[in-house]
Amino acid sequence: MTVRTRFAPSPTGFMHVGNLRTALYAWLWAKKNDGVFMLRIEDTDQARYVEGAIETAYQTLRAAGLNWDEGPDVGGDYGPYIQSERKDMYLPYAKKLVELGRAYYCFCTKEELDQKRAEVESAGGTYKYDKHCASLSEEEVQKRLASGESYVIRLNVPESGKADFDDAIFGHIEVDCAELDDMILIKADGMPTYNFANVIDDHTMGITHVLRGMEYLSSTPKYNLIYEAYGWEKPVYVHLTTIMRDATHKLSKRDGDATFEDLMNSGFLPEAVINYLALVGWSPGNDREFFTLDELKEAFSLEGLSKSPAIFDSAKLRWMNAEYIRKLSPEAYIGYAMPYLEKAGVAGMDRDILCRILQPRTEVFSDIGANVDFLAAFDENYDIELFTNKKSKTNPEICRAILGDVIPKLKAFPEWSETGLHDFLMNYAAEHELKNGTLLWPVRIAMSGRAVTPGGAIEIAALLGREEALKRLEKGLEKLSNA
Repeated sequence: MTVRTRFAPSPTGFMHVGNLRTALYAWLWAKKNDGVFMLRIEDTDQARYVEGAIETAYQTLRAAGLNWDEGPDVGGDYGPYIQSERKDMYLPYAKKLVELGRAYYCFCTKEELDQKRAEVESAGGTYKYDKHCASLSEEEVQKRLASGESYVIRLNVPESGKADFDDAIFGHIEVDCAELDDMILIKADGMPTYNFANVIDDHTMGITHVLRGMEYLSSTPKYNLIYEAYGWEKPVYVHLTTIMRDATHKLSKRDGDATFEDLMNSGFLPEAVINYLALVGWSPGNDREFFTLDELKEAFSLEGLSKSPAIFDSAKLRWMNAEYIRKLSPEAYIGYAMPYLEKAGVAGMDRDILCRILQPRTEVFSDIGANVDFLAAFDENYDIELFTNKKSKTNPEICRAILGDVIPKLKAFPEWSETGLHDFLMNYAAEHELKNGTLLWPVRIAMSGRAVTPGGAIEIAALLGREEALKRLEKGLEKLSNA
């Protein structure tokens, strides 16, 4: 048997990390077993369709490295792969269930149903459809159909007995049929409901393993009643636990939680996000944390999936992303960093120095701007107390004396390069019996106006160039002299 999995996003919103993790696990299981990973677009809910959501799903999966073997844009033997393009196939399947006595036409209006629901709920009960139309005679049904009366088709759930299934994570699950509602299979507009279409599609597309969120756990018994009515083989179910923001809140775009696209725009590496997401709800069985996609494919197992909700730890993701960034070649780092360097106005500065001082300190590329923007736009209104540093044994008076002496020598210094500046300043410190930190502190503060910078005084001076560096040093001396 060829393992066939699917990822079936609905274009009613943009992909959050929970969707992406589902796609990842489905992809990993298919690839581990030399199987097929399919992309199917489930767009039966036309009223909630979000423009651009399908394209975002494509872009997200490609950026994550989760290429599909079959799908709307690549084709395959089981298409169409967009549900709205399969519309004509669902009604015959629903009518077959009616013939088998496992479904029925329902002519109840929305107003009638709303009234019944209100009556039940006002009495403190939980509403479910009362099977009113299940008792209609064949003659009455045909008469009402012939008259063009609006209808839906409902599943005829047995009034007694059990509906059950086995899940790869949660084991055997069964519910009393008496607790299940007669869900709608075909809506009044002729479109199938999600619950019906995904069963028909999974079977007709040969899906062997259904990996999806555990929010579908309660619906699966009803899905299996459909499989049983047709006499079809059921797929292996794998219901994945929820990703939580904390112990009590689910991740939600509505609450400001990041989508994969948000993470990419913030400067996370796709490889790092995928590596981290794989571990949010799955364990390799040891303490290993870093995997390439190919390594994940080999290590992944259904047995490693957790029964407990997983916490999305943003700090852990940042840490992992930083580890990935540190492993980049200088060329690759600059390639990723360039949009942020350009935005900060420093892209024209020495890239070797920028890479050397920034790469070890970059957790997320969007951090770059705040770290280097002082190089392009200097704020002269910094606090003079920045010149005070106990570790370097400096204060404004000492710094004024140092800058007053070193600036004229720097003006006359012929070789304004990182190496030349390093040799000059180190020799100056030695000749004047100053600790390196005591000399470099006022030089760095005067050029940056910041207590913390990604590089030291020498790197900053080299990046700024002679004219700008001396201009800032003189402003610093003026500031100290006027204090």
